[in-house]
Amino acid sequence: MNTNSSRRSVLKNILGSAAVISAPMTFSEAFAANEKVLGAELNGKINHSVCRWCYGKIPLEELCQAAVAMGLKSIELQGPDEWPILKKYGLTCAMAWGAGKGINDGFNELKLHDELVASYEAIFPKLKEAGLNNVICFSGNRKGMSDEQGLENCAIGLKRLMPSAEKYGITVTMELLNSKVNHKDYMCDLTKWGVALCDKVGSDRFKLLYDIYHMQIMEGDVIATIKKYNKYFSHYHTGGVPGRAEIDDTQELNYPAIIKAIVETGYKGYIGQEFVPKRPDALASLKQGVTICDIA
Repeated sequence: MNTNSSRRSVLKNILGSAAVISAPMTFSEAFAANEKVLGAELNGKINHSVCRWCYGKIPLEELCQAAVAMGLKSIELQGPDEWPILKKYGLTCAMAWGAGKGINDGFNELKLHDELVASYEAIFPKLKEAGLNNVICFSGNRKGMSDEQGLENCAIGLKRLMPSAEKYGITVTMELLNSKVNHKDYMCDLTKWGVALCDKVGSDRFKLLYDIYHMQIMEGDVIATIKKYNKYFSHYHTGGVPGRAEIDDTQELNYPAIIKAIVETGYKGYIGQEFVPKRPDALASLKQGVTICDIA
């Protein structure tokens, strides 16, 4: 899908669905608008990804077609049922899901360890067979528990999981989330807490997902944090602050500078766009976000 004609064909297929175009317009108007979505070829320094849940109104296969046309390499936060669809379009799933009990119930509860360990051990061979190597996990909410106790509990459960993760070459990645706005009571809400957990677990197969949106809300100092703790991060997510909308000049973060700092650490993984488009043309917003992050 690298030629202009094939890229236009992809867009014609996409535009055939009203799900993509939320505002009424003629085909020619829609096509002209979305031709702009494609823009120039990407620079190649960044492996671009997008989080599926932010574009839930667009059927997955149409999102795959749009992602390919834009030069993305991944659609993430997808489970085993979706991986074959991504593969059909030459896409990977840079951060997979399909194990665990969700955000609120995680490794900080000892009583959940047997279930959690079994869940992740069951998905590891599926990940390896699919050619994937990164799966998301969560600390769980505090529920009155101290951060110190939660740290100990998480380490106990994750240490049980590491021999299997190491066997299959899978990195179990705990996401850093804000507990001020979106995920009240979530425990892994500060980089230093997550780093301390990585040190306790003591395996290169346990890392953190540094979500720029969430950590700007919780602690700021994004670039300095990336420079100091980058060895603990296996993945990055974007999002506009405040509001988790487009990452352009309507929000407070300087994403080109942040992405440049990430690249300078030697990071070779994926940058996942995880903002929720507020404009009618969600795909145009996605392309804009990718372009902003596609540093030269």
